[in-house]
Amino acid sequence: MADLLCIRQRLRAVAEPDPHAENGKYLIRSLYFDNSRDKALREKIDGVNLREKFRIRYYNGDPSVIHLEKKSKRSGLGTKYSAGLTPEEAQAIVNGDLDWMLRSERPLVQELYCKMRYQGLRPKTIVDYTREPFVYRPGNVRVTFDYDIRTGLSCTDFLNPDCVTVPAGDAAIILEVKWDEFLPNIIRDAVWVPGRRETAFSKYAQCRIYG
Repeated sequence: MADLLCIRQRLRAVAEPDPHAENGKYLIRSLYFDNSRDKALREKIDGVNLREKFRIRYYNGDPSVIHLEKKSKRSGLGTKYSAGLTPEEAQAIVNGDLDWMLRSERPLVQELYCKMRYQGLRPKTIVDYTREPFVYRPGNVRVTFDYDIRTGLSCTDFLNPDCVTVPAGDAAIILEVKWDEFLPNIIRDAVWVPGRRETAFSKYAQCRIYG
């Protein structure tokens, strides 16, 4: 927590809060998919070179804008694909009502349909957390803190605001820095903390610690 306070203070002096955040933060709720053999979880833990995972996500408790996302990783390089869903479509997926997906004109929805039908993907767990984002225009830099990570355990009804989530163990505060062409030194210096090292972290894997 001391590192968070220190870096946040430095960033406030040189960057600006994300204009889409509410009071400098937003709440993220995601529903992750996996199969009965925990394929996505095992590939992440084992460091498989080529892997992917699907999730559905919305922000600040507002289900009017929902994103279906696929994240792929190849040789350490990540790619993300996204498609919009209506609340009714998202709830249908949670309920296992899938036939409409094949008729969708969104390729990502069709792909999820195929993998739910033929690879056994199913909604697995809810992941809740708070994100605190900063932006720095030169270099199109985005710095985020993610914390207060919570798991829905076996509850997958992620549109239900009464679905109970619990802290996902002793989860870390995650600092992530993204940029386009270059990372300005002023940001590099702002986020540097002596004795800390870069490492991979999966919120989905963290939220599976209870099973």
